[in-house]
Amino acid sequence: MRNRGEVILKIKNLTVSYGPIIALKEIKLEIAQGETIVLIGSNGAGKSTLLKSIIGLVKPDDGYIFFQGKNISFWNPEKINRSGIFLIPEEGGIFRTLTVEENLQLGAYHFFNQYQQQIKRVMQLFPILQQRLKQVAGTLSGGEQRILAFGKALMSNSKILMLDEPSIGLSPRHIEQIFQTMQRLSQQGYAILLAEQNIVQAFKYANRVYVLENGEIVLHGNSSDLKYHPRIKKAYLGS
Repeated sequence: MRNRGEVILKIKNLTVSYGPIIALKEIKLEIAQGETIVLIGSNGAGKSTLLKSIIGLVKPDDGYIFFQGKNISFWNPEKINRSGIFLIPEEGGIFRTLTVEENLQLGAYHFFNQYQQQIKRVMQLFPILQQRLKQVAGTLSGGEQRILAFGKALMSNSKILMLDEPSIGLSPRHIEQIFQTMQRLSQQGYAILLAEQNIVQAFKYANRVYVLENGEIVLHGNSSDLKYHPRIKKAYLGS
């Protein structure tokens, strides 16, 4: 694993509750530029709540979220998004009735003065989108829709890309394609944070892994160190 870049996001003692239910408890996490981090855990473990907290959709009861040294714990989602954090939700995060080009234009809504520069870069990264610019997004394959979501995120000048279950509903070929895309983006300096239940792919491509159970981080470390951890093997690999 290459040397980590500068830490871009830091979470300290984050606690979140929904009424009497504690969804996250004293979460500590950090992610550096060019790093891919995977959150693993069963449904209800708190993975999605953590991503929503970072993007501002859920507010903490306690603790702090720092992005590039600024406390963003109580910023609204639009301000967080404009600052450089983008969440691609489980349902995809694209407008399926609009064309590929219109989706990319919406991604650049707050940065339209940089549109030509950004669209050129996205087309270089994802040539398939160049071929599909006038196509309605809902007619793309599942894998192409996920790639469009990446393109839309990059049009918004993002520095951190967060994904909630990006492999869900995709064929093995498209899952491999999506994880390879994330790897390419991390190599270009983007920080990638994803919640994922596909453990094999998670350990193949992640730099570090955080394991959540009942809203708490019970394990974390380099993916190579945790891959054969007895707790991981028993809970997630069936051995």
